[in-house]
Amino acid sequence: MDQLRIRGGRRLAGEIVISGAKNAALPEMCAALLTAERVQLQNVPSLNDVTTMARLLKTLGVALEMGDRGDPTLVLTANDVTSREAPYELVKTMRASILVLGPLLARFGEARVSLPGGCAIGTRPVDQHIKGLQAMGADIVVEHGYIVARAKRLQGARITTDMITVTGTENLLMAATLADGETILENAAQEPEVGDLAEMLIAMGARIEGHGTSRIRIVGVERLHGVEHRIVCDRIEAGTFLCAVAAAGGDAVLRHARGDHLEAVIEKLREAGATIDAGDGWLRVRADARPRAVSVRTSEYPAFPTDMQAQLMALDCIADGAATITETIFENRFMHVNELLRLGAKIEVDGRVAIVQGVEKLSGATVMATDLRASAGLVIAALVADGVTVVDRIYHLDRGYDRMEAKLRTLGADVERVAA
Repeated sequence: MDQLRIRGGRRLAGEIVISGAKNAALPEMCAALLTAERVQLQNVPSLNDVTTMARLLKTLGVALEMGDRGDPTLVLTANDVTSREAPYELVKTMRASILVLGPLLARFGEARVSLPGGCAIGTRPVDQHIKGLQAMGADIVVEHGYIVARAKRLQGARITTDMITVTGTENLLMAATLADGETILENAAQEPEVGDLAEMLIAMGARIEGHGTSRIRIVGVERLHGVEHRIVCDRIEAGTFLCAVAAAGGDAVLRHARGDHLEAVIEKLREAGATIDAGDGWLRVRADARPRAVSVRTSEYPAFPTDMQAQLMALDCIADGAATITETIFENRFMHVNELLRLGAKIEVDGRVAIVQGVEKLSGATVMATDLRASAGLVIAALVADGVTVVDRIYHLDRGYDRMEAKLRTLGADVERVAA
């Protein structure tokens, strides 16, 4: 099991390229199930979750051609799908596997998908997926740990989810593209990754409007065709590097990054004292002084994202002043707090609220990553800590960050991946 060994105290300067978004790549890989024709995805990030999704699609009979590290292209052809079942052995390792449910049901009239199981950061129920597909006429039962769904052809429906759910919106959006008639998704997720999926589906022949708002309208078509699609850049990766430079100090340019997808994050980092400029396909961040403490409350897009909460907390740990961080999305997303305390941070947690009192210095120690974004928060803390910090269990990090240690080294950080 690999670790990152980080010697803190270095400013970050230079240029890096932001990779394609994990949270767009995974549903867009599943969207290939909606057509028998060739789907080519460009700007595919090199991540463990992408590899896991590829394995799942292969078990269904999808043919895949993956480029090497220098060629982030993936070609998927689902003209010979031999199975309609997503097995527990794969689904348990990645909750996004539930995204095969809608496409399989819409195109083939049946699907058997394992329930995802537990999640470290909190409850992520799939009942909204089931409720929506049932409203579209699917016959669904849950038996022996599997969602078993059947429908001769899905029917358009008006669906209002009880909560905003990104994967729920994506599953229902994909299913509705081949349904008979009009589907209206109310209370839909507005994340850029949802919009990117919609744009890909439109290029495949789908009739969709309203994506990027809370109300999406889809008129089903008989069939979809192949497509070449470039995956949108990863706003959370970009936000993580912005936060790292704001905490450690320096001057960095992020290529292929989009400021319009990060407005809430950029606002908070400017409040913390960083200077951030945005252009067409790039962001520049400069920081020359100790950051000021900033309080945040996570919420659905376009508000401050829960996936940036741990990274901003790491910045607040060494900021001037005290900050309050309120987590509204997941009930168990402060697991990184105990690890930050090992580095000398001062944090008190009361339910979903964390009060962070900034200290002048953190001290290197061995810490353990507990989930994907917690890993990134610990890396940022390590970059500003005195001495050496070892971040253990970085397989979490590899799920969502494409060669993070290499990009940090490009910016001048002293980071080494070592075998435990």
